[in-house]
Amino acid sequence: MEFGDTVRRRRMCRDFDGRPIAAGILDMLIDQARRAPSAGFSQGTGFLVLDEPRERDRFWEVTLPAVARAGFAFPGLLRAPAIVIPLAHSQAYVDRYAEPDKARAGLGESAEAWPVPYWLVDTSFATMTLLLGVVDAGLGALFYALDDYGPLRDAFDVSGDWQPIGIVALGHPSAEALSRPVGSAASRPRRSFDDVVRRGSWGA
Repeated sequence: MEFGDTVRRRRMCRDFDGRPIAAGILDMLIDQARRAPSAGFSQGTGFLVLDEPRERDRFWEVTLPAVARAGFAFPGLLRAPAIVIPLAHSQAYVDRYAEPDKARAGLGESAEAWPVPYWLVDTSFATMTLLLGVVDAGLGALFYALDDYGPLRDAFDVSGDWQPIGIVALGHPSAEALSRPVGSAASRPRRSFDDVVRRGSWGA
């Protein structure tokens, strides 16, 4: 698929048909994602992959308990054969920028020294690479957030120094998902190019 087509076709998928992902495809997508940019090559991004039935069942138990599923608007989401949790590690960046070749930047003291938290930026880059790779592989994905990551951390032993930035559910889109987008955002128009881009001065 041409890159432009991949970008234009990418959309969030909330309804999966439940088919398993072919062997090796998920690892290939994660391998592509880990090649996203990384400040100072700090590589403070990780991925928790849940692609076994028992792991997925546990994930849904702790993030969407049975009592909440009765009125859940997107039941097809629960058919996703793989769940990926992108994780960001701030200390990897602090440690990297304390090394001699980066120390002059003054970012090796603590995470608070960073005007922009690049561990979140880079993990977001990696997640976007994953989302685009999913489309290129003929699959679909949904990135979404949890209100509380505590139960997820406890259930899957995610230590406090790793920060989840969201959840990626992925798999084969259902026929309905392919035919029309769903969700409240689907009815919103995309901002025009001229509205998004300003040249020379933001206030112009």
